[in-house]
This record gives sequence, C-alpha cells and structure tokens, in this order.
Amino acid sequence: MPSGVGVIGAGPGASALHLATLARLSDRFTVVHVSDGGGGRAEELAARLGATASTGTDELLADPRVEVVAICSPPDAHASQILAAVAAGKHAILCEKPIATSPDDAARVIDACRNAGIALVVGTNHLFDPAWGRAQHHLTAGGAPVRAISITVALPPNERYHDAVSELPPAAAPARGAPDWGDPSVAAAVLRQLTLGLAIHDLPLVRDLARRLDRVVFARPVSPIGYVIGFLAEDIAVRLTAVMVPGGADALWRIGIVTSRDLIDIEFPPAFVHVGSAAVRVRTPDGRRTSFPLTADDGYVAEWRALASILDGDAVVEYDEILADAGFAFDLADAVEAAVRAGAIA
Repeated sequence: MPSGVGVIGAGPGASALHLATLARLSDRFTVVHVSDGGGGRAEELAARLGATASTGTDELLADPRVEVVAICSPPDAHASQILAAVAAGKHAILCEKPIATSPDDAARVIDACRNAGIALVVGTNHLFDPAWGRAQHHLTAGGAPVRAISITVALPPNERYHDAVSELPPAAAPARGAPDWGDPSVAAAVLRQLTLGLAIHDLPLVRDLARRLDRVVFARPVSPIGYVIGFLAEDIAVRLTAVMVPGGADALWRIGIVTSRDLIDIEFPPAFVHVGSAAVRVRTPDGRRTSFPLTADDGYVAEWRALASILDGDAVVEYDEILADAGFAFDLADAVEAAVRAGAIA
C-alpha cells in the first residue's frame, strides 16, 4: 500500500518537481493532501490528483491519511513545519533545503526528529543524483587529491530568489527589483540569502570533499542577481559563481573538480526537466576523455527512493550529517556576509 503524502506548498518546486516525481513512484507514494498559504494554487493541484486541498498546515497535519510530509514552503517556515509534523506523529518528512534559517533552529529540528525516530531527508537533489555517486567513486578509486572545485550556475530569473531579496530585514531591504549593490549592508544581506537559498544546493557536495571551512577569500554580488564567492576548505580552492539574467542563455548548472591527475566535469540538467541523471565526464592531461553513462533516475527520484529505503528499514537517517551540512552552510553564509561588509571583493 503506497504511503500517503501531504505536500505543504504549491509553488513550482512542489508542482513541477515533487508532484511530477511522486507520479513516477506511485507504487510507493500517493499524494493525498496539498496545502498552500492561501493563494488557491493547492486546490488546483489537488484537483488534478483527486487529493484534498487546504490552507495552512493544521488540516493537512491532522489528516490521518498523511503519513509522509513534503515541505516545499518558503525557507523561513521549514523549521516550524518540521517540528509541527513531528508533533503530529507523522512517520517521515522530506524538506526542501534549508531545514532552518539559523543554527539553533536546525539543532532543534534534528533533536526533535532524532528523539521521535522520524525519517528525515533534505531535498538536496544534486547530492542524491546518481552522477554524484559515480564522481565520488572515481575520486576514491583514483586516489588523487582534490585541488580545486568550481561551481557555475546560470539561471533565468526565479521568483523565489527575487522574493528572498525583497524579504530582507527592514534596515537592509532594497526596493523590489535589482538590489542596491552599492550599499554594503544590502549587498551583504542579499549574498547571505543567496548562499542559503541557491549555493546551498551544492554545499553538501563540497563538504563531501572538504569537510572544514577555512576562510572566505572574496565575495561580491553579480548584477542583476548573483554572486561570485571564493573560499578555502581544507586547503581546497572553491569558487561559486551564479547569475540570473533575463533573456539569457539556457540554464546551466556545472561542477568542475580538479585533482592532481584529471578534471571531472558534472553537468546537471535544468531543474524542471526530468531527463535523468547529470552527465559526468573525465579529462586527463594526455587528452583522454571518458563519459559516464546516464541513468533514468534524477536526484529528485533518488531522494524519494532514499526516504522509502528509510521507511522500509533498509537505510538509516544520517541526522548528524544533515546537521553538519546545515552548519557548513550557515558558517559559509556568515563568512560571506562578513567578507562583503569588509570589502573583500574579487
């Protein structure tokens, strides 16, 4: 019998990513309830699925058919909604990143889930993408030390990140539209938000290779919305670059890993296109190129399969790793904010 899923949030991340993914896993999960913040989108999505629609979270969490909660709401609601799902006695939670917006809230979330024995998966789809497992295997088998990591993201404008920019504390909030990058307090606050909202997609992958953040070397905004950040982690040079340009090129999301013997290139497909895993290519100094085969599952399918494995008793929840990933992101976001305020620009 498929586990009943209640989806909190009815934006693009829920409808185009998680509902589409769950439709491919109908033997294991079935969506029975969708809620939103009052915009009416939940009713439209629920009608397509024959599910119940509601506003807020109370009705969804009280629904006895809901065993698994998918949290796809704005980040500032994640911690309270995880805690509410735990208090409601739900069996499992898949929460979009980040699990919280402060270290204290992240610790409370993990403590609550651990004490209740709740299956918890964070929606870091790149971490779960089968391509990342292949790249890790290559790195381990080769044994060559990692020298540098470069993550490049080019996206069309995304309302979620525009909303993040407009939801800064009142003292730092810019007008709707392009932030006032000339104001250091605005630039610092926006880059902190983007670190926790966009860069966080790949920080668990960075932490797989370099578990300790040493220092931020430079950080600066990129117009109209974006960043370039350079930091050292266990003496590995890491560069994060992202930009959202209206009418720009097709979406690009690429990770390059330089070792002492080769270059590993990982290219993820656009987020809303379910075409399988990322592509992995390896190049060596003598010109040899190797392309790894693609798989049908992408990271969204893989993260839901991971949750199913925990529910079935075939895997355990890595509470400490989830908390450590969150801590790494908070440390980087704080250091980026401090670097921008201090004028450490590229």
